[in-house]
Formats: sequence, C-alpha cells, structure tokens
Amino acid sequence: MRDLDGFPVRGLAVTYGDKARLDRHTHPWAQLVYAASGVMVVSTPTASWMVPPTRAIWVPGGTPHEIQMRGQVAMRTLYLAPSGADSRLDVCRAIEVAPLLRELILHIVRLGMLEMDDPAHARLEALLLDLLAAGETAPLELPLPQDPRARAFAARLMDQPGAAVSLAELARGAGASLRTLQRLFLAETGLPLEAWRGRARMQQAVVSLSAGASVTAAALDAGYQSPSAFIAAFRRTFGVTPARWRAA
Repeated sequence: MRDLDGFPVRGLAVTYGDKARLDRHTHPWAQLVYAASGVMVVSTPTASWMVPPTRAIWVPGGTPHEIQMRGQVAMRTLYLAPSGADSRLDVCRAIEVAPLLRELILHIVRLGMLEMDDPAHARLEALLLDLLAAGETAPLELPLPQDPRARAFAARLMDQPGAAVSLAELARGAGASLRTLQRLFLAETGLPLEAWRGRARMQQAVVSLSAGASVTAAALDAGYQSPSAFIAAFRRTFGVTPARWRAA
C-alpha cells in the first residue's frame, strides 16, 4: 500500500522548547522520531525510550505515541506512507543513527517531500527503508507497567533517574507499598523493579555521554556515586565501557 497523493515520504523540521509535549496521538503514516539536537522521551502504551541525537525511534503507523522534550529540541522527523515493505518495520524500536542515516534524514527534511514519480527521490526512499530495516537496534527500551500506580511510579523514576534516594523513599505517596510495586513491575514489565530503575539510569547515562559529559559526570547523572560501579553496569548493558561507547 502506498500513499495516493504521490508523496511517500515527508520531512518536518521544528524546534521545541524545554518541557514541550506532544500529547498522545496517532496517524496512519509511520514516523521516524529524530532530533538533530536535544533529548526526547518517546512513549507508547507499552514502552518508553529516552532519545539522544545518536538514536531515533521508529513508530509504525497507527501506534499511539507521545513525545516530551528535555531541553531545547531540534526535531527532524520523517513520515512514511504505509508500505508493508519489510516486517522489521512492523514494530516500535530504537535505531542507532549512523552518520549516513543522519545525513539522509537531514537531506530529506531539507527537500520537504519525496515525490513518487521522481527517480532520484525513489532511490532516496529505497535507501532510507534499507537503512531503517537493517539498522542496529539500541537496547534502550523501557517496558511500561499498566497498573496506574505502577505507571505513575515509572514516570517518577524516569523523571529522576539519578535521584540519590532509595526506592522505598520514592515509593512513599505512590498509592502502593514498595512490595506491591515490585510485584507489579515484575508481572507487567518482565523486569524486577531494581533492574527497571537500572535501565532507566542507563538511558540517562547515554543522554549525558551523548551531550559530551565525562564518564564521572555521566555516572553522577545516572545516580552512581562510584565511577567503577557505573562502568561495570554500563559494560553489562552495552558490551563496551562508557569511554569506548562515547568514542564510537
């Protein structure tokens, strides 16, 4: 299935201020949510991603999603008409934005729209789809619980990933005991609450490193008082040290 107006890919460039929010919405077109600068939090009914400029989120058409800005964000996003071209594009996922993909996104945004009858535009679209389908998936997804109490608690943890307080302290006023929240997170996300918080902290670490923070500063941003403990946790998650990840 292709869009009948002759424009299979549309680009949009818009700058948002800190804490701007695009409330939950849906559209028939798939969307590649990308920001040339700044950080976004992209959420669907089942998962959330923190997105620095080294990542993009692929959102298939018809998927409800919302976007929140952290700091000023230069969004450079693409909308793609439904095609069913590749089953790898049927689900939401975080994609590593390699230099070629980044430049292609920015080029299409500058063009505004790709025309179906233009051979050069058709080649750009084919390359874009190939890069998106084959793109490496970044391990940054946070599955979200559905229970309202656990969902609100998850939002608090995402807002304060580096908070130097215990889960028991954060759970006060959540409407459920820490034991109940631990049970809900495990049942509804497949992750123990402590592991879920650890993944949220790794998302924050990636954002800090992407912004040029030192390993020590990134560790503190992510709630680690010991850089060595942070480095070990980062290596377990991503397979490389923070310094090597940043250099790459």
